[in-house]
Amino acid sequence: MKILRVIYSANPQLGGVIEAVRLQQAELENSGFEVQIVSCDTPGAPWLDGSLPVLPLGPSKMSYGYTSELLPWLKKNHTYYDAVIVDGLWQYHSFAVWRALAESKTPYFVIPHGMLGPWFKRTYPLKHLKKWLYWPWAEYRVLRDAQRVVFTCEEERLRAKESFSLYKAHATTAALGVSEPPENRIELRAKFLNMYPHLKGKRIILFLGRIHEVKGVDLLINAFARRDNMDENVHLVIAGPGSEGLLSKLKQAASRMGVENQITWTGMLTGDLKWGAFYASEVFCLPSHHENFGMVVVEAMACSKPVLISNQVNIWQEIEKGGGGFVAEDSLAGTSQNLGKWLSLGEIERKALGDRARKCFEERFDIKKTINKLGRIVRGDE
Repeated sequence: MKILRVIYSANPQLGGVIEAVRLQQAELENSGFEVQIVSCDTPGAPWLDGSLPVLPLGPSKMSYGYTSELLPWLKKNHTYYDAVIVDGLWQYHSFAVWRALAESKTPYFVIPHGMLGPWFKRTYPLKHLKKWLYWPWAEYRVLRDAQRVVFTCEEERLRAKESFSLYKAHATTAALGVSEPPENRIELRAKFLNMYPHLKGKRIILFLGRIHEVKGVDLLINAFARRDNMDENVHLVIAGPGSEGLLSKLKQAASRMGVENQITWTGMLTGDLKWGAFYASEVFCLPSHHENFGMVVVEAMACSKPVLISNQVNIWQEIEKGGGGFVAEDSLAGTSQNLGKWLSLGEIERKALGDRARKCFEERFDIKKTINKLGRIVRGDE
């Protein structure tokens, strides 16, 4: 079965969409699917390294990602594919697919990747108003006419209805899942610690991901600074890209609270260093105000690391039921509560929690299991 995936960009700096596509690629191929990816990237962009079969049809214009090449290409070539998957919303690629395929026999599926979350409506009311002007004649129709709109969990499916009163979608769910992490944990841990030798012997609390106000990094720094009687070896590692303005603001806050020497900022980590950071840490923390799925949360559990998350991470119920970590509100009190519960545990209790986190991954989020659901949806088996 031939599948075409249509995305805005393959740039890993833009967040989780391309990472989800990347993770699913090999498993879809192993399940008998032939997958081609089309993007609005400019040909020759540095992230188009050949690791994924991406056909760039840019350059695109503005943040909307308009490119004049995409629509005619889709109209000409969609018949070569059995199904089309649209990854992400609010940029031209989704509207172009609707325009090309709404009246055709080629079915298309939409994976919103959390882009219908109500947090954005509450936090950015002016931007939401702008989206409302766009919604009726574009994204509403994209969802309405899709064969299926595939949400990554039940929480995301339910919350998507809260953003716009005009809403119609043939919705279903299929968890993203992640692959097994590399097994050479001792080597990877050493590689990370050799890169940051001052972290040797430290008990590392890890945040890894895009540094954006939605992620609640400010809550984590505040909660870390307010801890009581904490082991002096406990150290916070904040890994990920972010705007210079926000990074400067967060670092100034850490300095004012007197914890700047107990926080390490690594920038974006990939490959061996990313996995080394997981293996070198004791616990992973994400007090996000909105998180569609949280692949990085699942990656941490795959490495047997417990997670401290907010109840705005959409898979929080699955993690709480599976005993993979602690869950609280996305507030300073909630983040402090999670951190305090973790720090109160003894070594044996921490090890047991890590074992439960790993079991939670195996039972609920292993991509070899989750990709079967997506495959059945695209084939029309459910």
